[in-house]
Amino acid sequence: QVHLVESGGGLVQAGGSLRLSCAASGRTFSSYAVGWFRQAPGKEREFVAAIRWSDGRTYYADSVKGRFTISGDNAENTVYLQMNILKPEDTAVYYCNADQRLSSVAAGLGSWGQGTQVSVSA
Repeated sequence: QVHLVESGGGLVQAGGSLRLSCAASGRTFSSYAVGWFRQAPGKEREFVAAIRWSDGRTYYADSVKGRFTISGDNAENTVYLQMNILKPEDTAVYYCNADQRLSSVAAGLGSWGQGTQVSVSA
């Protein structure tokens, strides 16, 4: 089972940028799909973005298209989420999820990290 650790969260003003990292240990990401989810206070966890490592194909929620970019680094065994033009409604705890099947990641059934807090002030 892959062990995931997220980092890179913080407090930023609206319009700013952050880059989140999801580092894996125990397994390499080379045969995995990795996704980012977020959960705001009082709301359900929602899908943000995903990447299928085998072909690099990416998927995004409509709410983040054009602002967020998911990417992977083989050498670092890490997936990144570059977040630009941040809005107060992006405030949430961000989690990464990984599984060998994209469908499992999309359903939130893979391995989870502990999360990293992103706060965007108006």
